[in-house]
Amino acid sequence: MEMKKYRMVCTLTFGDIYGQIIVWLVVLFISLASALALMGASRPIYALATVGLVLVLSLPFLLFAFVTTLLNHIEFSTVDPATEARFKSRPVVSQKPAQAAG
Repeated sequence: MEMKKYRMVCTLTFGDIYGQIIVWLVVLFISLASALALMGASRPIYALATVGLVLVLSLPFLLFAFVTTLLNHIEFSTVDPATEARFKSRPVVSQKPAQAAG
């Protein structure tokens, strides 16, 4: 029995996580606005605690959203031995390092 080879391809683009970043920024700005409101009410400790609490509680949700989005965009496809041999037979083109014009 011959083992099949697989290729992993990640199809994640910035547009896939753009909405998540926007929502998290809105949450951050709302927490900062509430912190400024509490600062004006002579409660600086509550203001700092509010921002800290929002950050600590929202980061795990953001991380979960990023990781699940990433995992949903990982694809495994089988590699055809004929095409793999064709790619391996190509010579590797060496590139010259960039040099300053002078």
